[in-house]
Amino acid sequence: MDRWLNRVAVVTGASSGIGSACCKDLVAKGMVVVGLGRREERLQELKTSLPKDQQSRFHGRKCDVSVEQQVVDVFAWIDKTLGGADVLVNNAGIVGQLQITDPDNSSDIRAVLDTNVLGVSWCTREAFLSLQRRNVNDGHVVIINSIVGHKIPTVPGFNFKMYAPSKHAVTALTEVLRQEFQQKKTETKITSISPGAVDTEIIDEKIKEAMPDFPMLRAEDVADAVTYCIQTPPNVQIHELTIKPVGEKF
Repeated sequence: MDRWLNRVAVVTGASSGIGSACCKDLVAKGMVVVGLGRREERLQELKTSLPKDQQSRFHGRKCDVSVEQQVVDVFAWIDKTLGGADVLVNNAGIVGQLQITDPDNSSDIRAVLDTNVLGVSWCTREAFLSLQRRNVNDGHVVIINSIVGHKIPTVPGFNFKMYAPSKHAVTALTEVLRQEFQQKKTETKITSISPGAVDTEIIDEKIKEAMPDFPMLRAEDVADAVTYCIQTPPNVQIHELTIKPVGEKF
């Protein structure tokens, strides 16, 4: 991690779960971290929870990644205030409340696609443009994908709704971005990390109660995977990393 000391990482969906764990881990390893989230009070709580000597390296910024202008504005702030983003962790994601065949679900379906697919697109575009403007050739974009972005399991009592199609789109998006980065003569890397079940707010408490022995990863396990991927040697790019809890049945 030495080459990332005092360089800037942006983490979306930073107000809880995997995003929060990534912020804590990257700050602890010496990076300057900008945590983006919709819940500003959670970002402040995250900053307060950090050791005193690390708090100055964390910046929480309110941003809904599904709103393109908010993404453009926050990356402009990062460029102006901190010199630009070198690492991006696209973590923000939602499951949605309604099934695809439910009536009056248009806004719910759009919200999932706007956050899980377009949000990743806006953030990656702005981070990449920042790298290009600054002639930084060794950036790294990480996308928190999901195993359901590759294969959709049957889980009793749970419907993946538009979440699974959105993650399949992210799988394709990762490969398209890899090709674009290469075509534009950059050595910026991109990595998709696909966890199995993770014990975060995204999994309903009713599911946890119904399946008390259901194995799940910790958010910190995924944060460890992010760190592992971004510290590979210059000639190594982890394109896809799958991480599952021991005992997962799908």
